[in-house]
Amino acid sequence: MIDDGTGLFTIGELARSTGLTVRTIRYWSDEGVLSPVTRSTGGYRLYDAEAVARLELIRTLRELGLGLDHVRQVLAGETTVAQVAAAHVTALDAQIRSLRVTRAVLSTVARRGSTAQEVTLMNKLARLSAAERRRILEEFVDEMFHGLDPADPDIRERLRNTAGSLPDDPTPEQVDAWVELAELIQDPEFRAEMRRAAEFNAADRGHDSRRGASMWFFKRLVELVGRARERGIAPESPEAGRVLRDLLGTADRADVLARMNATHNAGTARYRELLGILKGTPAPAHEEDFAWVVAALESRAGS
Repeated sequence: MIDDGTGLFTIGELARSTGLTVRTIRYWSDEGVLSPVTRSTGGYRLYDAEAVARLELIRTLRELGLGLDHVRQVLAGETTVAQVAAAHVTALDAQIRSLRVTRAVLSTVARRGSTAQEVTLMNKLARLSAAERRRILEEFVDEMFHGLDPADPDIRERLRNTAGSLPDDPTPEQVDAWVELAELIQDPEFRAEMRRAAEFNAADRGHDSRRGASMWFFKRLVELVGRARERGIAPESPEAGRVLRDLLGTADRADVLARMNATHNAGTARYRELLGILKGTPAPAHEEDFAWVVAALESRAGS
């Protein structure tokens, strides 16, 4: 406090009182968060006793990471500390998510020994915002179902809400999976495969007589083919023919083969596997059972 009976402080005295540097206090004063009450005859800025408490609040808010704009709003009464803290928590959460993605990308790079080109692509895809990732998926889903009637809206929404989501704290494996998935769903050949599968499914849903048939067929296939594979029956063997007869009856085998090739091929199997990695769930079971049926049908095609 200056010894003139006014009870005012110079910047130097405030610095000694608060432990802050003169440079810091002067900077905050220049930025308008700590305004002097007056100036001395020599032009020095002078502050009242409230400035000490004000400096403590400014220091606390700054140590918590708040910018000077937010500090100024709090001190001016334009917002509350609680409101600013809530906004800052949201910003910190976004930063934390970004850092987690960065860590996962770097872990993947270190593990894979990626090239500079791969690193650039991986970082670009992994850093897409949740909204951008959702947009990529929605465009893919919309193209798969465009013009199909009837098309189950529940399936569309389920795909949009669950597929292709990169967790906030991804593992290196999930970063790998997301990068591969993002590339896969933009591949024209894969999109054509998925479109064919969607067309077959839409056609099936359009016939009341087939409602529930796909689920019955799936269970029957797993049961019969599972036993056949346990017994070591090869798809091209005569014994496999009997399994096909039990499974398919009088169904048109060419039609069954076309549908299975559309819905259970290497591309769609990998797609489901990648989704399982992203969601932290086991890869879908029974892919080998479907592959066995496809191989058995293909070995008898045209005979």
